[in-house]
Amino acid sequence: MAVTVSDANFDTDVLGSKKPVLVDYWAEWCGPCLQIAPALEEIANEFDGRLTVAKLNIDDHPVTPTKYGVRGIPTLMLFKDGQVAATMVGARPKGKLVEWINSVIGAGAARVA
Repeated sequence: MAVTVSDANFDTDVLGSKKPVLVDYWAEWCGPCLQIAPALEEIANEFDGRLTVAKLNIDDHPVTPTKYGVRGIPTLMLFKDGQVAATMVGARPKGKLVEWINSVIGAGAARVA
């Protein structure tokens, strides 16, 4: 299950995480953001224990996206060891998202169902 992060807990929950974190910068009015939300929930379940999927609403929490230069949404950022390891802007099919995640955190990271 994806978790919700905010400007207040971003440093602790994302930068301080021992495992990689995929941050989804999104907004309620963003059609493509809503389109990829189910795929991100599935990814959160499939990568459980190896990756955290975190959602940050840019309207409610504008400081963090500004700090990381988010200019369009959806923007997905993969954090490893407190650093941005990769960024993807725009909606993609679930298969492409999984390929991208595996290319950054290592193939075979997804739990086989």
